[in-house]
Amino acid sequence: MKQRRTLALSAAALCTVVLSGATMAQQQVAIGIATGPTAGVYYPLGGGMANVLSKYVPGMQATARATGGSVDNLRLIQSGNSELGLSMVDAAQDALKGEDKFKGNPVDVRTLLVLYPNRMHVVSIDGMGIEKMEDLKGKRVSSGPPGSATEVMAFRVIEAAGLDRTKDMQRERLNVGESVNAIKDRRIHAFFWVGGLPTAGVTDLGATPGVKIKMIDTGHLVDKMNAKYGGLYSVGVIPAKTYPGQDKDNSIAVVQNILIASAKMPDQMAYDIVKTFIEKRDELIAVHAEAASIVLENQLRKNTTVPWHPGAERYLKERGVKM
Repeated sequence: MKQRRTLALSAAALCTVVLSGATMAQQQVAIGIATGPTAGVYYPLGGGMANVLSKYVPGMQATARATGGSVDNLRLIQSGNSELGLSMVDAAQDALKGEDKFKGNPVDVRTLLVLYPNRMHVVSIDGMGIEKMEDLKGKRVSSGPPGSATEVMAFRVIEAAGLDRTKDMQRERLNVGESVNAIKDRRIHAFFWVGGLPTAGVTDLGATPGVKIKMIDTGHLVDKMNAKYGGLYSVGVIPAKTYPGQDKDNSIAVVQNILIASAKMPDQMAYDIVKTFIEKRDELIAVHAEAASIVLENQLRKNTTVPWHPGAERYLKERGVKM
């Protein structure tokens, strides 16, 4: 009898362990983070975010995926194939309103965090005859890949410069890595790229032997862009020497990057994600310096036109952010 009782207790204990393990398995949450091209900033930063979430949020396993950029990321969130994404504010606003690339197909998206300012790069090299935006007329130009917010912002910069993106230039739709290779081979005259500083692909171009990089100013076009698109843009600068061979400051148009999620994301999950990225920011900075901008002081309504997720808002208000 005693032996039977011992065996019964052992079986019960084993059952408890198995059930406990099954419960833990059920609590595991897989999170996909939609980033951008591998030669940009979104991809390495998104990879760092995935590592931080997997390391510090109990039961969460996050993975980053390379994409075409903001537009792709918003569509992935809409389809439920990614839980998080990095996006420029202008693309996310278009998605929320069902405009432009999202015409008739709005995305119910929310802001989790303001990340860092995204800088418009218009890049050429010596010998192409391009000194200012108007010189792009009649040239072969890459405006960014189809799934990117680079293309969205490039079209607005081109328009503000008084150019027609269809009639005034031969337009390619390449990502930043492809654009760098194309301009090295003299297959294009210039390319657009919206990203953080420094962008690896542009650094590679500037460091190429026999190539002298040229950065074209766009800051003077911001007022015209804002007059049509509602104050999304500001004037910034890519300081001289940011890229090899860049010998002067580059006046540019700037837009904020945000971390986005579906409005359907549970409040507690959004809370935990924002809390982790704010409190483990140093680990993100170690991946890319642009993460230094992920601070409480930047989490303000004026920095994003996309509504805040309630879970994110709750954490930020607990930390004293007056949004």
